[in-house]
Amino acid sequence: MPALPTQGPPPRIRIEDVSPDVDCGRFRAKRCVGDDLEVAATIFRDGHDVLRAIARFRAPGARRWREVPMHRPEPEASPDRWHAAFPLDARGRWTWVVEAWSDPFATWRSELERKLAAGQLDLDPELAEGAVILGAAAGRTTGRGARRLEEASRMLGDPARPAESRAAAALDAELSAICELLPESTGRTEAPRMLEVDVERPRARFGAWYELFPRSWGGFDGVLARLPEFASLGFEVIYLPPIHPIGQTNRKGRNDALTAAPGEPGSPWAIGSALGGHTAIHPDLGTIEDFDRLVAGAADHGLELALDFAIQCSADHPWLTEHPEWFYRRPDGTLKYAENPPKRYQDIYNVDFGCADWRALWRALRDVVLYWVGHGVRIFRVDNPHTKPVAFWEWLIEEVRAQEPEVIFLAEAFTRAAMMRELAKVGFSQSYTYFTWKNTRHELTEYVEELAHSQMQEYFRPNFFVNTPDILSEYLQTGGTAAFAIRLTLAATLAPTYGIYSGFEHFEGTPRHPGSEEYLNSEKYEAKDRHLDGPLLPFISMLNGLRRDHPALQRLENVTFLETENDQLIAYLKRTPGESLIVVVNLDPRYGQEGVTIVPADSGLPPAFTVVDLLSGESFDWRLGRNYVRLDPSRRVAHILEVVRS
Repeated sequence: MPALPTQGPPPRIRIEDVSPDVDCGRFRAKRCVGDDLEVAATIFRDGHDVLRAIARFRAPGARRWREVPMHRPEPEASPDRWHAAFPLDARGRWTWVVEAWSDPFATWRSELERKLAAGQLDLDPELAEGAVILGAAAGRTTGRGARRLEEASRMLGDPARPAESRAAAALDAELSAICELLPESTGRTEAPRMLEVDVERPRARFGAWYELFPRSWGGFDGVLARLPEFASLGFEVIYLPPIHPIGQTNRKGRNDALTAAPGEPGSPWAIGSALGGHTAIHPDLGTIEDFDRLVAGAADHGLELALDFAIQCSADHPWLTEHPEWFYRRPDGTLKYAENPPKRYQDIYNVDFGCADWRALWRALRDVVLYWVGHGVRIFRVDNPHTKPVAFWEWLIEEVRAQEPEVIFLAEAFTRAAMMRELAKVGFSQSYTYFTWKNTRHELTEYVEELAHSQMQEYFRPNFFVNTPDILSEYLQTGGTAAFAIRLTLAATLAPTYGIYSGFEHFEGTPRHPGSEEYLNSEKYEAKDRHLDGPLLPFISMLNGLRRDHPALQRLENVTFLETENDQLIAYLKRTPGESLIVVVNLDPRYGQEGVTIVPADSGLPPAFTVVDLLSGESFDWRLGRNYVRLDPSRRVAHILEVVRS
């Protein structure tokens, strides 16, 4: 049995189920600059006291706390659920907490109203109590308000006046308004813990990525020359796989051959040679000065470069001779190359995070990231973070962002759901997802609902890559050109952040062999002659333009799926203040599909309305309820319908 408190009676107000709260405050919720943080809590107490509540919050680095009142938007349905929102206008960690108290004046007034409604007119005790409350309130202000409260206090305390007139004066609306501004708090209670929210720049939430191997585009200078084209297509991020020297020992050849032919460049993920390691640049791509010009050129065109951070080393990496203790060795003294059966990576070795000199290893890896931060990189795509300790990532991200808060980390973690979620919780700004393998209406609806409407939306930001150098889905292999347009539309309209890997716009979809997700003649093992001339580029440009122009496409939590009565059609509504979009996509890349899109009565839309297809410019009359749709993939794979506001 708990001991009695020594500093006074325990609080009578209970504050529970505070949100957003990730794992009882162990991790921070995530938002971006410009968002409002919507907070809620269940607040109640014994008895019938009228409660008040606020959310107190403090910006990063600020000393002063600010506050906003909390309200009960649905007092009938959820009488104890309180809500508030406040704007997040600065990057960094914000602190906030919920407080609640009993309001003596409002409690007294409520009791008086209920007695009058019940015809109980013996009110002298209540009116005398009110006189004391109003007198105390008068002492907390000056001027007209104080005079008004003092006058009311004297009236309520004068037994010579009729009780009815004194009660009417007590319930005066002006008097209540004055008391609202002079709250007296009784039993003030704070939530059990203060919470934090990690606020990043908007690019952490929204952006279109294009992945390319610079060796296939003429090195850094070749990429630099094409930046205006990438910008005109509406991309915001250009992601480069590793740009470092590539090892010679066990170098992979074409199509993952164990032996490279003379002149074959090897995999960029086999990092390190006599020319240097993770802070060196492959000479075929250019120099560090060329790289700096590329970073600056990207900024001039409104683009950013994302750089790959892969913690692995070729047999020729300088660390193997400078720090052999950082690598795991078998009992016979040999190094074990990286494996993920059935995949085998004979050209790389993993570091040993549990080695005796692990602190120096961790610091060296941090310094690699900070080196590239020093050269203007603010976005890192992290290769296979799920194969490294979670504690390492929590430490590294904290260390890097302490020096440069704008840095964004994308986790390439195609792994178990629990690990993907944990990496997001410890600080990764974005995460790869299972979207690549979600193709049916049921699969897509179930997965996006989880991302958007479970607690995951508080900390997990998805990046819907439609393909990667490692993943060529069966849907793209077998669906023809329409399959590429379908997957592109889904990614670009469902997720605020999505990406494509070069070749997608050319409908590249040939696997190495049936059942494989590896590309035939994969660019991982050979350089190609790439150009921005794919037939899908106009559609990509149109979608990226719509994403920039329509805020509803820049968020995930605003998605509502609609019934279609045909599993080959998927439909969803995305709304922001002042804008409503309805997207309908044919999931069948071969045949036309027809059905209905059912707009529910609680959608917030009028009974009848006009929609304009942002892809074709056509107008249609729609209504609440059933709306006929037919989509033929040979002509168009989707509608993106904007509801015309009257």
